[in-house]
Amino acid sequence: MRFFNTTFGITDRIWRCFFPILIFALIGCQDQMGTISGPTMGTTFQVKIVQSDIALDDMDVLIREINARLKEVNRQMSTYQHNSEIAQFNRSPSTDWFAVSSDFAYVLHIAREISTWSDGAFDVTIGPLVNLWGFGPNAIPERVPSPDSIATRKTLVGYKKIHIDLSASAIKKESPEIYCDLSAIAKGYGVDRIASYLDSLGINRYFIEIGGELRTKGHNPLGQLWRIGIASPAGQGELQKALALNNMSMATSGDYHNYFERDGIRYSHTIDPRTGRPITHALASVTVLHKSCAYADGLATAINVMGPEKGFAFAEKHNLAVFMIVRQGDGFVEKMTSDFEKMVRGEK
Repeated sequence: MRFFNTTFGITDRIWRCFFPILIFALIGCQDQMGTISGPTMGTTFQVKIVQSDIALDDMDVLIREINARLKEVNRQMSTYQHNSEIAQFNRSPSTDWFAVSSDFAYVLHIAREISTWSDGAFDVTIGPLVNLWGFGPNAIPERVPSPDSIATRKTLVGYKKIHIDLSASAIKKESPEIYCDLSAIAKGYGVDRIASYLDSLGINRYFIEIGGELRTKGHNPLGQLWRIGIASPAGQGELQKALALNNMSMATSGDYHNYFERDGIRYSHTIDPRTGRPITHALASVTVLHKSCAYADGLATAINVMGPEKGFAFAEKHNLAVFMIVRQGDGFVEKMTSDFEKMVRGEK
């Protein structure tokens, strides 16, 4: 999969200026798979199903149902849709309980959980800072905010200021200015949502990908595990690592394809909620393997914010399968957790 310079989606605007950092290899078996693809969430998606697992007449139903589920995720969680659930909540001046769909409450719960685990490296309320740096819905490219404006926006950020009642499907904020952004987790959830649908139909061999976040199940038409390639930060279509996924999700977060430069300084799209500024460390990208693509998506962002040392220690502490590409001099070095190594060797 290549990087795209154009934007797609129901709103014709991207949720966040971030494109996938991986390529996948399905060579030699394309004619044995049913493929559904199209625009969603400001990027593209594709679903590949081994044709022997589904009747050809059922493809039209699958296309309709998969697109309906992705549109629903957009309607719930896109900050680019004026009437989405998250947009209405962000605009609301009320600090009372706000009714939302059970899906939205669940994803917000995951996001807040990852925020807690990471001590705020991941923060669902980071929206005001993302918007300030020009990476949100009201993008102002190549704008460097003043220290005072950063300090002001930071007072609006804090995942502990959001409360969730899963049983009642309701959320509330401690102050009217709180602004949530689920861009770093919604694509992963979209993958999980499609996977759950396919599972309910008894389809056991598939590949799902949305904007680089993906999930596989079973084997490809050749009877082999789906093989995934992680792209090298060096670009030019080079692969850094290839691995076979077995009933697993994968998400990658990095800063080398979305940034702007001003006065010789490079500003990444990834903002550290704790400093209010773009990350500046040597971690070029981080890939997380997890059963849930939503968790993999959010955790990849959290670890990317932490950086190579703290992020690696966090991953080992929580027994996460993580692969890092770290800048070193004029090149790159790899780091992988013990759980990632075990998965690569097929021990987990």
